[in-house]
Amino acid sequence: MARIASKHPTDGELEILQVLWEHGPATLGEICAALRKQKQVATTTVATVLKVMLHKGLVRRRKTNRGFSWTAAVNREKTASGMVGALLERVFEGSAQQLVAHLVEAGNLSPAEMQEIRTLLEQRK
Repeated sequence: MARIASKHPTDGELEILQVLWEHGPATLGEICAALRKQKQVATTTVATVLKVMLHKGLVRRRKTNRGFSWTAAVNREKTASGMVGALLERVFEGSAQQLVAHLVEAGNLSPAEMQEIRTLLEQRK
């Protein structure tokens, strides 16, 4: 059975979006240079992923005299919200409480992060 295309970015697409969110409009070469600070990537692979992202509406491109300038077509907050929402539905049966309980019980939160969560909850009261 064929996999249904996700509107959410894949891990590789998210890496490219993070470059664009942090640096703004960038050429293919600039995107590759930023990604290569973390791991080796082939320029052709990044170009292919950018074309898929363009089709999915995740990025925009503008013709320049040296190729294309790429920008994120989605913002970080909306993307994060959609991805967390999908995670909640798929893994935690829609329960934010179960997600937070998992984070707390897994012991991956620093004392500062725990305090930040307490502060956020107090501000919401």
